[in-house]
Amino acid sequence: MLALELMCAALIAFMFGLLLCFAGYKFFLVLLPIWGFFAGLWLGAQTMQALFGVGPFATVTSWVVGFIVGAVFAVLSYLFYIAAVAIIAGSLGYFATVGLLLAIGMNMNWLVWLIGIVVAVALAWVTLQFNLQKWVIIIATSLLGSAIVFGGFFVLFNPYSNLLENPIRAFLGANPFLMILAIVLAIFGIVAQYQTNRNFNLESYNNWE
Repeated sequence: MLALELMCAALIAFMFGLLLCFAGYKFFLVLLPIWGFFAGLWLGAQTMQALFGVGPFATVTSWVVGFIVGAVFAVLSYLFYIAAVAIIAGSLGYFATVGLLLAIGMNMNWLVWLIGIVVAVALAWVTLQFNLQKWVIIIATSLLGSAIVFGGFFVLFNPYSNLLENPIRAFLGANPFLMILAIVLAIFGIVAQYQTNRNFNLESYNNWE
């Protein structure tokens, strides 16, 4: 039964990941609250881990903080386009930075968390300042889609892995070739999304009014 459930979950992850990787920009408005919630959920949990040394989602407090931050991010993403872009750019900068620092052997602590936050704020500012929203959305959705595709199959064959705790280290520890394939798929996704969205741009919005 567990194997069947894992296979179904992997198939769903594969299909959703491909959709996100190759068509994430066009579906971005639908994905905004979902992206905002899970980005905030994980950021809140990692903040508790960095500041208090508890594992992500290891305590009720980390879950509560994660849900609160996730709910705030989801609401802001739904209400304001600028906030949505800042959140997706910031989450891209934060999780990529933290993932790389953990992959090279650092442990999750306040310094890693702080570096991630600084990069997140900087990338969000640069994105808004230089009108790079389209590129950031395409890159972020392609990377996340690729990660979901390979992450689903990774968990299928290694259900007790530490994928959620540190995806990059988990991929490298299992087989570096998986990381290469994930990067290649993300690049194909970026190129495909750029080609199909040359003349399509998301409209900004303010649902508060």
